[in-house]
Amino acid sequence: MIEHMDTYVNKLSLFQTQKAIKKLKDFFERQLAYELNLTRISAPLFVQPETGLNDNLNGTEKPVSFSVFNNNEVQIVQSLAKWKRMALYKYNIKEKAGIYTDMNAIRKDEEPDYIHSYYVDQWDWERVIGQSDRNELKLKEVVERIYKVLKITDEYIVDEFPVLSHKLPETIFFISSQELENQYPDLTSKQREHEICKKYKAVFIFKIGKKLLSGKPHDGRSPDYDDWELNGDILLYNPVSETAFELSSMGIRVDKESLLKQLEETNTLDRLNLEYHQAIVNDVLPLTIGGGIGQSRLCMYFLEKAHIGEVQSSVWPKSMIKECKEKNIHLL
Repeated sequence: MIEHMDTYVNKLSLFQTQKAIKKLKDFFERQLAYELNLTRISAPLFVQPETGLNDNLNGTEKPVSFSVFNNNEVQIVQSLAKWKRMALYKYNIKEKAGIYTDMNAIRKDEEPDYIHSYYVDQWDWERVIGQSDRNELKLKEVVERIYKVLKITDEYIVDEFPVLSHKLPETIFFISSQELENQYPDLTSKQREHEICKKYKAVFIFKIGKKLLSGKPHDGRSPDYDDWELNGDILLYNPVSETAFELSSMGIRVDKESLLKQLEETNTLDRLNLEYHQAIVNDVLPLTIGGGIGQSRLCMYFLEKAHIGEVQSSVWPKSMIKECKEKNIHLL
């Protein structure tokens, strides 16, 4: 937990918080769909592993699984990063349009803390692009459109609950992971994120996954959905926790060339036998850009909450429950 939370004040009661969560999610979802021309669709809670559609995250997390149909395994999704691209193909969505969905996942290997939970909820979105849009200019354009929605949401929620305050700067600052390492060579990646967010308040760090000059990547990223040259994270400075706060991971997705390159770099070429990967190699799936935006994290940030358990129901260690109670943090 965070030491300075001894002075934490809940600006909204438990019941006000529940009302605010509903208003905030509904408003943001509508604005995002309008800005990016997205249509809401239904999504699975579990998938079959042989499809290759589950998210491998950093490559070490093991999905929760169970058996159906005479011991056939299915896995609880860890995100829908790959599934969405397949859905765009099946729904025959055209360029400049896309889809979004409520993604609910279980990530059992998470270590619960004030921003991490075993339960993950986010808006997963995906949009069809053309070959000429696979560049940094398009990536930055979409980031700025999402940031526009965040700014509108900031205005809306403070109007609805005046006890809250405006927190976002006028613009979002862009910096590559290598530029960030160059700027703070003696810090860890998380420390670098903190420093740059403290300075600019809203930051997009791009090119995440590949090795930097130090020999280490800024952060782990699965090699088979984001193009590591054309992806990134939206981070905001959280005034409650006084830390960098990752709200969204997104990017232009791999094409055949970048998929093969990244699988080779990570020694995971065996994935080419899976249905999803074959569909990319054979140019079946459309070229896309997409990402996930944390629903609970969005609520934490805009409702000025100290702990993710104040905006979602989950399970927590007894020691954390005790500490939260002492610090006036009301877990749902």
